[in-house]
Amino acid sequence: MTDIAGHGPDAARETRRRLGTVLATFLRAFASTVALVALYYLLPLSPSSVGVAVGMLTVGLLALVGLVAFQVRAIIRATHPALRAVGALATSVPLFLLLFAGTYFVMGRLAADSFSEPLTRTDALYFTVTVFATVGFGDITPLTEGARAVVTGQMIAGIVILGLGVRIIVDAVKRGQQRPSVQKNDAAPVVERPLE
Repeated sequence: MTDIAGHGPDAARETRRRLGTVLATFLRAFASTVALVALYYLLPLSPSSVGVAVGMLTVGLLALVGLVAFQVRAIIRATHPALRAVGALATSVPLFLLLFAGTYFVMGRLAADSFSEPLTRTDALYFTVTVFATVGFGDITPLTEGARAVVTGQMIAGIVILGLGVRIIVDAVKRGQQRPSVQKNDAAPVVERPLE
C-alpha cells in the first residue's frame, strides 16, 4: 500500500499544523494592534510644548525604523516569511499611525488653533488615518504652520512607508522563501516507500 502525498493522517496533521500557524499569526497581529491602540488611549499624553511633542514623534519614528530593521531580519530568517511579514506590518503600521495621532492630540491640546476643531484622541486617530489613506474629507484640517508641517511630514513618511517600506518587506519575504529550508529536529524525514 502506498501513502499518496496529500492523503492520510500525516497530511491531515500537516494541514492542521499549517492552519494553526496561520491562525496564531493573525491572532498575534490582532493582539499587537489592540495592545498598541490600548496604549494610545491609556498613556498620558501631555508634553509641555509642541517642540517636545515633535521631539517625541521623531524619537518614536527612529524607534520605528529600528523595529522595521529588526523585523526585516526576522522575516528573512523565518520558517514562514510571508506570515512573519503580516505580523511585522500589523505592528509597524499601527505604531506609525499612533505616533502621529498622539502628536496631533498633544498639538491640539497645547494650541487650540492648531486644527479646525478641538481633537479628542479618537479625532486625532481618525485624522491620522484619513491623511494616511489620502482620503482627506476636510472636516478636520491643520491651521497653523506647525500643524501643517507635521501633517506634511506624515504624508511624506506615508508615501515612503507605502513605497519603500512595503518593497523592503516584500524583498525580505522573497529572500526568506529562497533560503534553503532547514529540517526541524522534531520532524521525521520523509521517506518514499516503493510501490508494492
